Amino acid sequence: MRTVTATASAVTAALAAGTASVVAGRLASDAALKVSAGRPLPTEPRLTVHGTAAGRITLTRDLAALRPGVYGLAGDGSHAVVGAVLEDTPHAADTVVRRLERVTHGTFAPGDAAWLTPNLYVGTPRAALGLDHADVDVPGELGTLPAWFVPGARDTWVIAVHGLGTTREHALNVMGFLHARRLPVLALAYRGDPGAPRPPDRLNHLGETEWRDVEAAIRHAVHHGARRVVLLGWSTGATMALRAAEHSAVRDRIAGLVLDSPVLDWQATLRALARARHIPQALLPLAVRAAQGRAGLRADGLARTAGPDRLRVPALLVHGPDDRVAPWEYSRRLARRLPGLVTLHTVPGAPHAAMWNADPEEYEERLRRFLTPLL
Repeated sequence: MRTVTATASAVTAALAAGTASVVAGRLASDAALKVSAGRPLPTEPRLTVHGTAAGRITLTRDLAALRPGVYGLAGDGSHAVVGAVLEDTPHAADTVVRRLERVTHGTFAPGDAAWLTPNLYVGTPRAALGLDHADVDVPGELGTLPAWFVPGARDTWVIAVHGLGTTREHALNVMGFLHARRLPVLALAYRGDPGAPRPPDRLNHLGETEWRDVEAAIRHAVHHGARRVVLLGWSTGATMALRAAEHSAVRDRIAGLVLDSPVLDWQATLRALARARHIPQALLPLAVRAAQGRAGLRADGLARTAGPDRLRVPALLVHGPDDRVAPWEYSRRLARRLPGLVTLHTVPGAPHAAMWNADPEEYEERLRRFLTPLL
């Protein structure tokens, strides 16, 4: 009887442990699979506003607050644009003073929480940049996908696809540059975005299913006069662009890819996001397995599968070693494997999907050189 009881207790304990592991893995995997559009990633530290004055703002001293370049500063209902660090401005040892370029809306007061964002602009192309645009509906696999279309004279279109934690407003950073070169731009909202259909499982698939919405955008562009398209993607948007170039039935219309901070190994990205939400190290393998099972993610990474037989168009990779979400090493490996097709521009000091922010002029010059032969 004692043997039977001991065995039953062991089985019960094993089942309880197994259930706990499943629950823990599921919760940990939420760190990447339930990222909200327009909300900061968990890797982005919250900063405290210590004060404002004419043309400057004082923030908590942090590596994020010291980043080079120009960024949006988002708070609770507020948005501003901050520029360079003002090293010569007097400040306390635990603070940083940056140039305050403008306040888009709201106010920032001492004690307010804020975070840096790649989005310099909010609103529509017309409201933010003064560009005429049309609100268009792209027929997608799950339903109608809203998009902004900024017309241009050329028959090569740029389809802009945002990534984790952002919205199509991210494309506004480069929209003025593209419009000045007479390129039509289609900035897409895809499944799970505000105004777009929600995926049946309510999960982000890190580009593995969302790429079909990029394919829908390519079909829309071709139907409305595009001869070829260039896919410009950030983060998982870059992953979607790569998947479309590999799998889409209309991939022959893709002239080139611009991949900013691409997620080339979803397991590494998921671990990084889970770790940033203080998931214990021991649970990270469970998070990976749970994510793979829940979202049907492929076990192989894009960095290992993208090869000469799959990637047939030129690609510009823009990435940096300070990316804490999508490791830069995978971009470097891809560029080494495909030197004839892939050009890597390395941007030090920039966080995930903010390569433009670190040095807008250099970014746009690299973009100009890449796009010119494709037009």
